[in-house]
Amino acid sequence: MYKGRRILAVITARGGSKGLPGKNIKPLLGKPLIVWTIEKALESACLDRVVVSTDSDEIAAVAKRHSAEVPFKRPKRLSGDRVGSYDVVAHAIEYLARKGDVFDYVALLEPTSPLRKKGDIDRAIMKLVDDEKRADSLVSFGQVTLEHPAVIKKLSSGGFMVSYVKNPEKATGRQGYSPAYFPYGVIYITKISSFYRYQGFYQPRTIPYFVERWQCYEVDDMYDLMAIETILSYRKDDVE
Repeated sequence: MYKGRRILAVITARGGSKGLPGKNIKPLLGKPLIVWTIEKALESACLDRVVVSTDSDEIAAVAKRHSAEVPFKRPKRLSGDRVGSYDVVAHAIEYLARKGDVFDYVALLEPTSPLRKKGDIDRAIMKLVDDEKRADSLVSFGQVTLEHPAVIKKLSSGGFMVSYVKNPEKATGRQGYSPAYFPYGVIYITKISSFYRYQGFYQPRTIPYFVERWQCYEVDDMYDLMAIETILSYRKDDVE
């Protein structure tokens, strides 16, 4: 709890990854990937409850062994690779509400983004709650470096490479472009009332929580996992 606001964290981890099968429990420096997120969530002084939403018995067992709550098994209708975070998080909120546990805010913590600094979760929560008269949600962002929208191309119907965006900026080097940002799964948090109103975490009054360059990685395939493992070996003191 922070300033009287009850805050739920939902860690989403389905079992059917196609890019890297079993990625949520792949070992990362001796710990299953999801455990890095569970540990950070349980360290938080602001979160009132941390639950894991999964359709996998194996993931559930790993989560429970590391002190996370798994109060339900995610239904099959929410287990496909095309199911969005909104439906999964809403299911968790509503399941707990039926049990009499009601919250003011909900945070989504993605296990595929394990590069959280000590205190990231609480700093993000405090930033949003402290500014709750002006803002309704907060998303973690990292600045785009190489893959700037002005540089990205696509293949035209004629087979030629063309700009991905209309009227891209002109610059002599990537430092000349206006800053662009990509959302990383360090934390998403919102008032539950506005979560339902806008059906997600991206809302008209969303504020950023900026993460450092080395945190701008998510696990989607084996190459991501290898890169994150290397980063963690150098930045472990920042994370643990």
